[in-house]
Amino acid sequence: MRQAGLLVAGALKLAHSMALPGTKLEEIDKAVDEYFLDHQAEPLFKGYPGKVPYPGSTCLSINEQVVHGLPGPRVLAEGDLLKVDTACRLAGWCADAAITVGVGKISSAKDRLRLVALEVLDLGIREIAFQLKRKGLWSEVAAKMQLRAESAGYRMVTQYVGHGIGRSMHEPPQVPNYVDRQTRRSDFRLEPGLVLAVEPMLNMGDSSTRVLRDHWTVVTRDGLASAHVEHTLGLTEKGVWVLTADDNAEQMVNV
Repeated sequence: MRQAGLLVAGALKLAHSMALPGTKLEEIDKAVDEYFLDHQAEPLFKGYPGKVPYPGSTCLSINEQVVHGLPGPRVLAEGDLLKVDTACRLAGWCADAAITVGVGKISSAKDRLRLVALEVLDLGIREIAFQLKRKGLWSEVAAKMQLRAESAGYRMVTQYVGHGIGRSMHEPPQVPNYVDRQTRRSDFRLEPGLVLAVEPMLNMGDSSTRVLRDHWTVVTRDGLASAHVEHTLGLTEKGVWVLTADDNAEQMVNV
């Protein structure tokens, strides 16, 4: 899974380098698709089942688009907040990650949203390592993530959650970024051997979303910006292995 994770990290690095004013979304998607194929990896989003099979190897969501934005002829503009989400399978094992990127010079409000989303994910990873040591529950991690987002003035998206991942991209358990009565009923204990795709989605305004007529693109109902970040995390006896970290980034958060 680490090898698949390195490919996902490389694909996101490639997409980041292309996230410039004047670039078409379909150009980014094509580059990522070719990158995976060149490395003998299967892009997992392409053809994903739905009312309409997903057409690309990436989800490219701009500004008020939260997740599942379709690649196409839209051109990136200065000031856009771009979310790039992608996944692959290599030698039978999957990895999934996402980044939020500012296109050119972005507003301070969008940049703060982007940075807080990163803080929430980092907090979640470190809290998993702490709870792993004491065999704690996922809800304890989710509560800390939600508190950090809300204390900064943002709202967690509650219609979409993270997931287990392994031989398939989506496996049990569901991994919510928030806590309520329903999520507590499906809570789970953090133990070595679990691999989780943790992906907080923060809205600048209200938490509610809707799906556009393309059957995929999720947008905020109030039209305000959203940020989305994700890592695939392996829970081990030693701590949390960030399987989708770049080679130069911190890979192990110790118990």
